[in-house]
Amino acid sequence: MFERAKAILIKEFKQIFRDGRMKTIIFISPLIQIILFGYSANKDITYVPTAIYDRDNTSESRELLRRFTYSKYFVPERYILNDKQQDFVLNKGLVNTVIRIDRGFGRNLRGNKDANIQLAFDGTDSNTAMIVMGYANTIMSSFQEETLADKAQAAGFFNTVPKVELRDRAWFNGNLITRNYYLPGVIATIVTMMSLMLTAMAIVKEKEIGTMEQLTVSPLRPLELIIGKLMPFAVISLIQIFLITLLGVVWFHIPLRGNLFFLLFSTCIYLFTTLGIGLFISTISSTQQEANMAVFLFYMPTVLLSGFAYPISNMPQVIQWFTIFNPMRYFMVIIRSIFLKGVGIEVLWPQLVPLLIIGVVVITLSSLRFRKGLS
Repeated sequence: MFERAKAILIKEFKQIFRDGRMKTIIFISPLIQIILFGYSANKDITYVPTAIYDRDNTSESRELLRRFTYSKYFVPERYILNDKQQDFVLNKGLVNTVIRIDRGFGRNLRGNKDANIQLAFDGTDSNTAMIVMGYANTIMSSFQEETLADKAQAAGFFNTVPKVELRDRAWFNGNLITRNYYLPGVIATIVTMMSLMLTAMAIVKEKEIGTMEQLTVSPLRPLELIIGKLMPFAVISLIQIFLITLLGVVWFHIPLRGNLFFLLFSTCIYLFTTLGIGLFISTISSTQQEANMAVFLFYMPTVLLSGFAYPISNMPQVIQWFTIFNPMRYFMVIIRSIFLKGVGIEVLWPQLVPLLIIGVVVITLSSLRFRKGLS
């Protein structure tokens, strides 16, 4: 049994590496993708093009603007003089934020009255607008606190003013770098896509060139053919995840706090699902074009419902029920926890168990359908 499966396995490896373009797609393409995604999958906002509209022009308004522009976020690119210019720079997308201080701001502060400023945001990208708003609130809170402290000190009762100091600490990702969170997820998406595509394409290719009929009349048993067909892509997927993990750690300095062997072990369990689904797609597809379309139709909802970009807890309850059957949901938690938290099977077994169940069910059903197709 194993000799015949080994023969198919060797044939598959020879067929894969015979084509130089295929070797590029398998090994170079994932590395290029991880580099591109590593630089682009970043929600840290460090540059906010800003327009300044100071109608007050007092020492108080200039001090507040200095706090904005001396921060590492708000970069003054334009100074505007009237309301028409404010509408123009926002409508044209020349700036992201307009800081407007009306007349009377300094006078109201000195007179212990409410002093207002206006921050106009480009809300086209709501996520960026919310982050920028958070930066602005932090700067305003600091300015307000110091202004009140100065007034209290001038009044002679500084020591009687109580202060509450908040000290925050972020575990696992101390600097809150979004790349550290997203890049492990990118690794999961790349491995998913490559394993699906390779499995579906290889078997459909046999149908297109007419060699599948030769395999069906050979002494090969269906199980031997399945093992010989799937094992090369499992090995290739493990090599891919090792290479892109190495690149992520060395190039982007993503922390890998967990055990690399546990990561590979978890990937093996996850590959049960992706290889099984690729095998299933190959049984329902007659051409490589059909297989490509089927992979795409499966892949996009799988990524969107995995928690890669959007928290599952924020989705409608019905959609959350659907994610229970999504294997990438569990693998996304596993790979991020291994990278950032450094935990092992004692913590991640609630994710591994359903992933293993889904994998066994999928590979079993796909194998039965494949056997039926051979017969």
